[in-house]
Amino acid sequence: MRDAIDDSVRDDAAPSAARRSDRKHVLHSWSAHGTFEPIVIAGSEGAYFWDEDGRRWLDFSSQLVNVNVGHQHPKLIAAIRLQAEKLCTVAPYHANEATSEAARLIAELAPGDLNRVFFTNGGAEAVENAIRMARLHTGRHKVLTAYRSYHGATAGALAASGDPRRWPSEPGAPGIARFWGPYPYRSAFHADSAQEECERALAHLADTVMAEGAHAIAAVLLETVVGGNGILVPPDGYLQGVRALCDAHGILMIADEVMTGFGRCGEWFAVDRWNVVPDLITFAKGVNSGYVPLGGVIVSDAVAASFATRAYPGGLTYSGHPLACAAAVACIGIYKEENLIVRARRLGEEVIAPALRAMQARHPSIGDVRGLGAFWAIELVRDRATREPLVPFNASGPADAPMAEFAAACKQRGLWPFVVSNRLHIVPPLIIDEQALRDGLSIVDEALQVADRHCAG
Repeated sequence: MRDAIDDSVRDDAAPSAARRSDRKHVLHSWSAHGTFEPIVIAGSEGAYFWDEDGRRWLDFSSQLVNVNVGHQHPKLIAAIRLQAEKLCTVAPYHANEATSEAARLIAELAPGDLNRVFFTNGGAEAVENAIRMARLHTGRHKVLTAYRSYHGATAGALAASGDPRRWPSEPGAPGIARFWGPYPYRSAFHADSAQEECERALAHLADTVMAEGAHAIAAVLLETVVGGNGILVPPDGYLQGVRALCDAHGILMIADEVMTGFGRCGEWFAVDRWNVVPDLITFAKGVNSGYVPLGGVIVSDAVAASFATRAYPGGLTYSGHPLACAAAVACIGIYKEENLIVRARRLGEEVIAPALRAMQARHPSIGDVRGLGAFWAIELVRDRATREPLVPFNASGPADAPMAEFAAACKQRGLWPFVVSNRLHIVPPLIIDEQALRDGLSIVDEALQVADRHCAG
């Protein structure tokens, strides 16, 4: 995602104390500090946030696809405040009410027999621990992951990721083998239909299992719906096929739901759409909308049994942190009280999908539109016939200029986009007012004229 703000929306006034301190002392993630110019955010509410000069943006990114219940939700703030007055922190070898209740609620929402929760501080640590559990449970060492994937920035999670963010940290942790997942618009299998893509992707995965040695494979790790690498919705039957392949070889299935869980795709967990029960689910982001760092692994009874009489060799100082878990309890309550899971599904079907399809008919720069719930992508191209991307794979600098220009056009109009590679991801808070959502989509429609100028013909 592009974090740097375009010059056209930067303030020329003297820098504030916050900005001066930031530039002098903060090293931001995924950024070169000598060229990065962050905006100082002063406040937020609902689906909006603003800077210290009062400029306001509609948050079509949910920050990093985590602020599902919106900014500054009063019930969530109240729950954190109440927990802080009762018990701020405690070592993870103790039990406490907030952590226990969060685990109970999450297990109730999870499919099948996923009845235990191992808490972490975020999604990357969740993936690290899910891989560790799979290896310990099976006694095998290999893990298969997709090329189009991102699982986090800690060493093991980054090694398991497929996208270019892993390159500077290679060589990474051993034991990772990769495969191509389904992507009908840019099929690696030369498929002509979603069904054919599903069949060929499963055959390719089966061949990968064979070539890597099923006896050595602990788990297949995949994002239920691929997130940062394109919001790729799997064809019907694919996840069921992965589950069957895993079962046939004693391989665990790990569903990375860090981005898709807790309503983002119009289900509590995206796997629910296909009635698939993984062995392990990783979560973070939407579990408490990022108000306090929290992630975790939801563990099946069979995997949990491996650690009934032998200690699980992993832990974190802040595992099951009371403030974070109290926020999760409140957040799950908000999802239920405000019917946000169903609302996300409805907004996707009745508002987002029709609007994006209409834009696709008007704008030659739109090659593909895809998504579920409040989780959508517009893929931009220079030529619809050849499907040449608007910018090259992993573009930066001048090569990335068309997408940077498009992102700046959105920001100038009061919308904060989630732009990655040659795509715009439409990922607003689930609580967004329907009119605000339509207004934001209209801004996208206007800004696409910038992308259209780079199209052939």
